[in-house]
Amino acid sequence: MPFSLNKVQLIGTLGRDSETSFTTSNVSVTKFSVATEHSRKDKDGNWQNETTWHNIVAFGLSDFYKDGLKKGKKFYIEGRITHNTYEKDGVKRYYTEIIAEFNGIIPLDRRGEVSQESSGGTTFTQDAPEKTESSEADDLPF
Repeated sequence: MPFSLNKVQLIGTLGRDSETSFTTSNVSVTKFSVATEHSRKDKDGNWQNETTWHNIVAFGLSDFYKDGLKKGKKFYIEGRITHNTYEKDGVKRYYTEIIAEFNGIIPLDRRGEVSQESSGGTTFTQDAPEKTESSEADDLPF
């Protein structure tokens, strides 16, 4: 078989809270959408922002991720692109999804940082716990 590669890497903002369902074999299926932006100059020299929406599907996510995938949060998503079809009212319809890899979802919002949601609301994330004991790494000269 010839060499081929189907790999997608996205950094974007979640457009809605994730929704989780389960297959008949009790595997969780989590779906959410991510918006990415691209800026370009138009023919008049003005900057135009273009937003692209991506439908993401992840299998077997832990509760930590399912609970953290909220609207307005920034994430890095790595996976593969798939194209699917279905028929509705006798019309064949096409859609594209990104199947996220098992370790391919990484939160990018720092703890304690404020995220601006597209609806204008603000979401506060929990502050990182304070350090209570010094570690050996603190004593290193570099």
